[in-house]
Amino acid sequence: MINVLKFGGTSLSNSKNILLVSKIIIKKFKKKKIAVVLSAPANITNILEKSIELAIQKKNYKKEIQKIHEKFYKIVEEISLTNENFLLKKVKSKINQEMKFLQKMLKSIYFLNKCPKKIFAIIVSKGEILSTKIMENILISKNYNTFIINPIKNLISNGDALDSYVNIHDSKKNIKKLNIVKKSIILMPGFIGGNYKKELVLLGRNGSDYSAAVLSACLKAKSCEIWTDVDGILTCDPKIVPNAKIISNISYNQIINLSNLGAKVLHPKTISPLKKLNIPCYVKNTFNESKRGTKIVKNSKQKKNKNYSSITYIKNICSFSIKSKNTKKINKVYKKILNKLKNQKIYFFSSIKTINQKYINLYIEKKYYKKIKYILKKKIFKQENYKKKIKTKKKLSIISLIHSKNSQKNKLSNHIQKFLNRYKIKIINVISNQSKNIISFIINSKNTNKTIKLLHKILLNKVKTIEIFLLGIGGIGKTLLKQISQEKRNLKKRNLALKIFLIANSKKILFNKKSIKIESWKKEFLNNGKTYPQQEELIKKISKIIKKNNYINPVIIDCTSSKAISKQYFNYIKNRYHVITSNKKFNTGNLKNYKKIRKLACKMNKKFLYETNVGGGLPIIQTIKNFVKTGDKISYFKGILSGSLSFIFGKLEEGMLFSEAIQQAHQKGFTEPDPREDLSGLDVARKLLIIAREIGHSLELQDIQIQKILPKKINKKNNVNEFFQEIKKFDEYFLNQIDSAKKNEKKIKFIGTINQNGICKIKLSKINKNDPLYNVKDGENALSFYSKYYQPIPLVIKGYGAGKEVTASGVFSDLLNTI
Repeated sequence: MINVLKFGGTSLSNSKNILLVSKIIIKKFKKKKIAVVLSAPANITNILEKSIELAIQKKNYKKEIQKIHEKFYKIVEEISLTNENFLLKKVKSKINQEMKFLQKMLKSIYFLNKCPKKIFAIIVSKGEILSTKIMENILISKNYNTFIINPIKNLISNGDALDSYVNIHDSKKNIKKLNIVKKSIILMPGFIGGNYKKELVLLGRNGSDYSAAVLSACLKAKSCEIWTDVDGILTCDPKIVPNAKIISNISYNQIINLSNLGAKVLHPKTISPLKKLNIPCYVKNTFNESKRGTKIVKNSKQKKNKNYSSITYIKNICSFSIKSKNTKKINKVYKKILNKLKNQKIYFFSSIKTINQKYINLYIEKKYYKKIKYILKKKIFKQENYKKKIKTKKKLSIISLIHSKNSQKNKLSNHIQKFLNRYKIKIINVISNQSKNIISFIINSKNTNKTIKLLHKILLNKVKTIEIFLLGIGGIGKTLLKQISQEKRNLKKRNLALKIFLIANSKKILFNKKSIKIESWKKEFLNNGKTYPQQEELIKKISKIIKKNNYINPVIIDCTSSKAISKQYFNYIKNRYHVITSNKKFNTGNLKNYKKIRKLACKMNKKFLYETNVGGGLPIIQTIKNFVKTGDKISYFKGILSGSLSFIFGKLEEGMLFSEAIQQAHQKGFTEPDPREDLSGLDVARKLLIIAREIGHSLELQDIQIQKILPKKINKKNNVNEFFQEIKKFDEYFLNQIDSAKKNEKKIKFIGTINQNGICKIKLSKINKNDPLYNVKDGENALSFYSKYYQPIPLVIKGYGAGKEVTASGVFSDLLNTI
């Protein structure tokens, strides 16, 4: 038995790839008898077609021929450098001969202003002929016998000179008569056949695949292998869904459906000869030989393939909607249309409804628009008013799901429609009159990529993905990335994938459509990040990226303290991004905006999360939300809301000087870069305001009453180092305050309170042993909630509320809540 191998243009695009193909051929030949079909190197056929167009237009076509000449010369010269036995002069002579012939033909076209189909076919087939010549000489140089099958003489073809079909019965007879030398590698140029006059004809675009299928049928091959640049047939277009899966097994009928519905897979024309003789076909990757690829067989019943599904699409669709009051008439018109379109060999989608609304919808590729319009106007309706009868729409797409299960089609269709509605994607129509395992939707073209991603997510991808856009890579941002990296394995076990697409600081952006590798993000950011000196430019660039790219579950994470970025939250949510923020600027800003963004998030079905705004990694916000949900009412709140001040006053109790305690807190990263922000009480005021608002009090930041920690003002003009010197003058004051409190068995804490009327106060307070906040120190936060259900003993939440690790873990927790 013989195996047929076909190598496509990308597999033969340069000398390196051609030599790789030759190794695969030799490796296969050592195990089994083989025949090899070769395409033209990538882009050669396109250049040949372009040269014909230029010649017809009396433009300079010689540059295009020169490109081809140079490409083939480069290929063979590079091959000769690695193989001294390669017959370079002989192959160059053949290239020169073909180039002279092309120049001669194109010169004639130039003067004629036209190109007959026969000449067109001869010109554009030269790539395949030269590919075969090069491969023949590589194999000969390695002491292997070759046998060339001439497709012009042996593949008897009918039909158009540019899109012929092979008569397999007659071709088989021809090939049987060939005296093929035993122990030789059979080679044949693809894309080419010959009519009954022995004239060269083409087998249509992607004709090399068809050539391989035909040769397989003629040789009664054991299998046909299509070698390309992907690991097999994918569940989806990888340009839209990078994590598309390989379909391991698929039937002939399923592959035909995929092709007809827009997938860039084997053409039905290629499948037909294989299907008739039940020859298995394998789609394999030239550059990843170890991969099994996709197997195409008559019946694909393997367990692995039980739940196989694939999503495909056709863009640039236009619709014709035909209405009538008469059911009989609509059926009659429909039959007429079907006959006309079948005669024209136009593939179309249709739906017909005759119960409540009597109408026909035809969905056809845009290229047929004028032809269909003419058929309907002149052949179907003739004398009737065409404009009143028919409405047309353009810029549509057909998204199709092909699945292996034949049952529950309606259930699946309803599930998909409900899911897409959540994302505001309107389904214009559902094509229902197809096979049981196909569901097709008509949507606006602008939603094509997003719809495909969504469908792939819910139907094919068991891994839940979060797409991260991180703004701010200071202490919290960097630590968050480190924590995500450390948890990568555990997340994988839980079928979670956290993919980072954008990282930005105040001046620089790194964006990668395929995602940023978390292990090397620093290096990538340094080398590939784009600089924007002005923050406004940077924010505009981020907004452009967000609007331009469609993602399934995108999340903006704001780890900055930027007010300008916080103003963009509305835009981010409007563009269907979740927003997570450790930045308190927005939630302590205008009350109107505070309320407005929550309504917007609810409307857009997106999450606005900010757990770290109050207690770092402590579950404060979620606890308050639970109070509200369960009908409990908080009557009084009292808490230590600053980890830095908790640390500082804890150290004072141990006997440390005030200035030393501040310096140590600063060194440990508990304070802001400028500790004066912590001592001002403003950070605590912001946290207290957020708690008050979450409870239900309508307050602004200026409503919070702050009693200053320091008895005298500090010079704000001094830098941080000067501040550390200046603060020493308060050491004695705080020693006295601590001693005074100790004598009365009390401790000094910086406490925020909210009473039942919503009055918020922050001040240094002396508290006794019975107070739940008495033993709080070392950077801990402690929050006590008195409510309808929690009194006289309050609900107390206590833990570290400062430090980059704790805050980053809080952001991480919010991130996982977006799934």
